[in-house]
Amino acid sequence: MREVAIIGIGQTKVGEHWEKSLRQLAAEAILAAIKDAKIERVDLLYVGNMLSGEVADQEHLGAAVADFAGLRTVEAYKIEAACASGAAALRQGYIAVAGGLADFVVVCGVEKVTDAPNPDVLAALALATDGEYERAHGLSLIALNAIIMRRYMHEYGYKQADFAAFSVNAHRNAVNNPYAMFRRPITEEAFAKARMVVEPINLLDSAPVADGAAALVLCPLVMAKDFTSKPVRIAASAAATDALALHDRKDLLFLEAACLSAKKAYELAGIGPQDVDFFELTDASTVMAALSLEAAGFAERGEGVRLAMEGEITLEGRIPISTMGGLKARGHPIGATGIYQAVEAVIQLRHEAGENQVRDAHWGLIQNIGGTGGTAITHILEGPD
Repeated sequence: MREVAIIGIGQTKVGEHWEKSLRQLAAEAILAAIKDAKIERVDLLYVGNMLSGEVADQEHLGAAVADFAGLRTVEAYKIEAACASGAAALRQGYIAVAGGLADFVVVCGVEKVTDAPNPDVLAALALATDGEYERAHGLSLIALNAIIMRRYMHEYGYKQADFAAFSVNAHRNAVNNPYAMFRRPITEEAFAKARMVVEPINLLDSAPVADGAAALVLCPLVMAKDFTSKPVRIAASAAATDALALHDRKDLLFLEAACLSAKKAYELAGIGPQDVDFFELTDASTVMAALSLEAAGFAERGEGVRLAMEGEITLEGRIPISTMGGLKARGHPIGATGIYQAVEAVIQLRHEAGENQVRDAHWGLIQNIGGTGGTAITHILEGPD
C-alpha cells in the first residue's frame, strides 16, 4: 500500500446559505481545494452527504457535483454514513490512493438543509437512528442524546451546568475562525440560563445543523512534494460500527465503535493518546464530546466532563478539542462535518491556524461519529517535518 497525503484544502463558511444550492457549495469548496493543491487532473471524486435526497431534492449526487465543479467525466460517487458521511468519504478516498486505484482524489463533504422546513429536517436527521425501534416511535437524535446525557449525569454525579466548559471552549475558538457559524463567545452563566430543548440538553448544549461544504485533495505521499511544501500525511484510517438502537448497546455510556476505531488508528500510526496534540471530535452534544474523550483514551470512564471542567480541552490544555469551534460553534453541516474536521486539522498541522494555533502541533486525531455512535471513523494526521 502507498502512503497518502493531503495536498489541498477548501471550505465554505458554515451557515444558512439561502442564495446557494447544494451543488454550488460543493463546487466552491472543491475548486478551492484544487487550486490549493495546484493539480491539473482529478481521477476520482467522493462526495460525503447524508440528506441530499430527503431535503435537497438531489440524489445521484456524485455526478451532479462533478458536472457542476467542472469535473464532468470523472468517476464520482455519493458516500453516506449518517453524520459520519464526510469521514466515510475521506476513508474511501484514502483507500483508493493507498491501493493504487487513483493518484489524485478529491473528497468533498456537503450538506444543504436550510431550504427545507425545520420539521422535515428533524425528521430526516432521525434517519440516522434505528428506523424500526427508535424513529418509528418518534425519537429524534437530540432526544436520544438527552437519554444518554441523563444517564451519564445519574451514573457519575454531574449536574447539567458541569457540561458548560465544552460549549464555552468551542465558542471561544470559533471567534478566530472566519468560516464558523457562531463567531462569538459565550459564558457559563449564559449556558446555565439557556432554554431547554430536550431535558437535560439545552440550546447551548447542542450543535446547530447548517449548510456548508469542505474538500480535500489526496495523492500518494511520494508525489506530494511536487505540489506543496507542507504535505500532511494520513497516518491512519480506521472505522467500526455498533448497534444503531441504544437498547441494543452493551453499555449505554460507552462508544464502542469510537473506541475500536481509535485503537485501530493508534496501532496503524504507531502512536498512542499521549502523542496526540489535538483532537477534533464530534461534539454534536456536550455529552458526546465527553464520551468521545473517554473512548479515544484521553480520560477514564466518567472523567470526560472533569477534563473539560479543569481546562484541559482548551488550546493551551493537555488535549485541545474543537480548535476552530467544533460542531457546536463552527456549525454542523452533517455530511460535510468530517471533512471540515480534516480541513481544520490540516490547518493546525501546517501551522496556519493563527490565534488558534496549537503549539508544536504534529499529530492530529479526528473522529467523526454517525448518529449516536452506530458508526465511528477515526483518522490520524501527521504534520510535515
